Amino acid sequence: MSIANNLLKYKNELDAQAVQLVAVSKFQDAEAVLEAYNAGQRVFGENIVQELVEKQAALPKDIKWHLIGHLQTNKVKYIAPFISVIESVDSLKLLQEINKQASKNKRIIDCLLQVYIADEDTKFGLGFDEVIELLRSDEFQELQNVRIIGLMGIASNTDTEKQIRDEFEELKVLFDGIKISYFRKSDYFKELSMGMSSDYKIAVEEGSTMVRIGSSIFGKRKTKND
Repeated sequence: MSIANNLLKYKNELDAQAVQLVAVSKFQDAEAVLEAYNAGQRVFGENIVQELVEKQAALPKDIKWHLIGHLQTNKVKYIAPFISVIESVDSLKLLQEINKQASKNKRIIDCLLQVYIADEDTKFGLGFDEVIELLRSDEFQELQNVRIIGLMGIASNTDTEKQIRDEFEELKVLFDGIKISYFRKSDYFKELSMGMSSDYKIAVEEGSTMVRIGSSIFGKRKTKND
């Protein structure tokens, strides 16, 4: 199936009013992204800063780019002028750097706090207690150029549906608690980014408002050697 047909499948499945589709274009060339764009997709997710910067320069400027991979503080300055959402904020230090670079660009950058929910050692993210500690800190209160619009989590890479569902459910419970405790009057705190190609249906059932789909839209990822 074509990229356009793959996108149509998801648009038919997902309630666009409730769930935003982030097309993960990592390792895809600009031509593939443009094909998705011409099919109506406007939100794309990238993991690698250099690749993101190159695509942003080459592609239509109304694309909303999400940074969904681990972000080093020294790379923030390259994406601060244009990034729509940074989904992978996993430390106060990173958030402070995003705030600094956003201020330089006279912007307020939307961010998601990435929460560690997987039973694996390879994933990044804040622990549940660390999220609370960050939001309670005086340092966080001083940040004027970032806006926390929700949480993001990556479930364990397992075929055990119950484990995946439990991890998503725990993140939704944390999200609801944080909403009530820290963002009760903030309409913008509404995003819960959970779910990828293999588990997005479970994620949506558990309350996800953003799903990150890559290979099921674009096909096999291209590498630099292809």
